[in-house]
Amino acid sequence: MIMEKMRLGIIGMGNMGTDHARKLLGGAVPDIQLTAVADSDEKRLAAAKTYLPETVGLFVNAEALMDSGLCDAVIIATPHYVHPPLAIKAFERKLHVMCEKPAGVYTKQVREMNNKAQQSDVVFGMMFNQRTNPLYRKMHELVNSGELGAIKRVNWIITDWYRTQAYYDSGSWRATWAGEGGGVLVNQCPHNIDLLQWICGMPSKVRAFCHNGKWHHIEVEDDVTAYLEFPNGATGVFVTTTADLPGTNRFEITLERGKLVCENNTLTLHKLSQNEREFCFESKEGFASPAVEVSIVQTEGDNSQHMGVLAAFAKSVLYGDPLVAGGEEGIHSLTLSNAMHLSSWLEQTVELPIDEELYWEELNKRAAASKLKAVESLLLDTSGSYGS
Repeated sequence: MIMEKMRLGIIGMGNMGTDHARKLLGGAVPDIQLTAVADSDEKRLAAAKTYLPETVGLFVNAEALMDSGLCDAVIIATPHYVHPPLAIKAFERKLHVMCEKPAGVYTKQVREMNNKAQQSDVVFGMMFNQRTNPLYRKMHELVNSGELGAIKRVNWIITDWYRTQAYYDSGSWRATWAGEGGGVLVNQCPHNIDLLQWICGMPSKVRAFCHNGKWHHIEVEDDVTAYLEFPNGATGVFVTTTADLPGTNRFEITLERGKLVCENNTLTLHKLSQNEREFCFESKEGFASPAVEVSIVQTEGDNSQHMGVLAAFAKSVLYGDPLVAGGEEGIHSLTLSNAMHLSSWLEQTVELPIDEELYWEELNKRAAASKLKAVESLLLDTSGSYGS
């Protein structure tokens, strides 16, 4: 039987799940039919019922949705710790899975999820929606083509993730070690960390400084500065926070043949007339430098964000087309954020791959002392927050 549309269920009707549901109901992805939603919070289900058509099934738990026969695939948009166990349950039922970021909280858990995915013969995707941005796609193309030579330095200051205390108070699980498993690194920055490793490759060493509750009344990190070393000797700095106003988003990559700067929705290329490594040792002048041509890089394609990822997911299920990001790739960015946490906790440089058992032990220490907040979960107005 040929599937005409992919029947999709959403597990988790918080801010992200609600945003997906409304856009899908509006026809944002013609290949997808929203057929079911699930949430353990009855108030969220009641809120969803006010705008969902009667044909969409409502369930109080994920297993009931998966066993309903209403879905070919699910989106997992729940608190982070349960991403892997829910994905595994879906794999066991031969349901296709799109997982919201991050893939999980710790790599040991995500590695098991990836192994189960490979055994299941279903489509597994990660919601790395920033990979649909033409600017980042072009950076990936330029860096990985080799035309600009090897990477020498990477700098990303990504401090425009501003959040108020009200944001952190909107859910008892938010910004806690037991409920969320981290702060800005596992909530806002999985996109940026994924792009960094996708474009530049994985670092080999990390030394990070994570400041917990520096700017908000929370127990997890809201301010991070990390130093990175790559296998070829290149170095990098990654800076992020949820407290800067105005924030900055500047991603800069220096290579042997020039420099790429992505800022203010513009990609600028500073291209050298000669490879710097060659020029350095061939020039007879102490203060000389090769000529530099500066240009704005033209990009192509739509910045389709979440709906673009879901459209590709549906086409992969229906026709075998490629995904924006395979689900198994989620472990890479998580490895890097785990390394930043572990380095800060141990107050030392850590090498990648990290000691997964040690990370798990250190995380458990913090989770054991964690305190879930006594607040009522709220749905926030996210208009314009998640792109198109």
